[in-house]
Amino acid sequence: MVEYDATTALVVVDVQNDFADPDGSLSVPGAVDIVAAVNQQIAAAVAAGAPCVYTQDWHPPRTPHFAKDGGPWPVHCVRDTWGAELVSGLDVVGPVVRKGSGGEDGYSGFTVRDPRTGAARPTELEEMLRSNGVRRVVVVGLATDYCVKETALDAARLGFTTIVLRDAVRAVNVDAADGERAFVAMAEAGVTVS
Repeated sequence: MVEYDATTALVVVDVQNDFADPDGSLSVPGAVDIVAAVNQQIAAAVAAGAPCVYTQDWHPPRTPHFAKDGGPWPVHCVRDTWGAELVSGLDVVGPVVRKGSGGEDGYSGFTVRDPRTGAARPTELEEMLRSNGVRRVVVVGLATDYCVKETALDAARLGFTTIVLRDAVRAVNVDAADGERAFVAMAEAGVTVS
């Protein structure tokens, strides 16, 4: 178990119906199984006075992020729909950072990118953490090979000591080894994978 304190934030990435529920449009294999492990981390963080922050894909109905509009992904996490809601049973005890709401790609909780130009801009997550004196982040959620990886890489790039917990993440695995490759990429960037 990770030791939490007031300078360590738990970042819960995209534990939403479209990713976590078997009926979701982009359901991640085994995703529903991590909710208990994520809730254990939330309880530990709360008990230690550590902040918990959640990220949430919050896409418009049309976006270049979706295959029907020229992007790579099926329609998912459309704002104000069941698919975009945080999954039932997840303990939500802190603020939510919504990403992709302007049609951007929202892989990282820290940045969004225009899918056509690649131009990036920050979300409010970094400022939220820094204003609370956070120096270390623990990342859990979905999916290991996309939003978890990009959030962890950005956290490390921004100077946060970063930890990803294997038992509280799951991978899409478009290719069977994508999740393991994500762990390797994170470790090479200085993220602790435990």
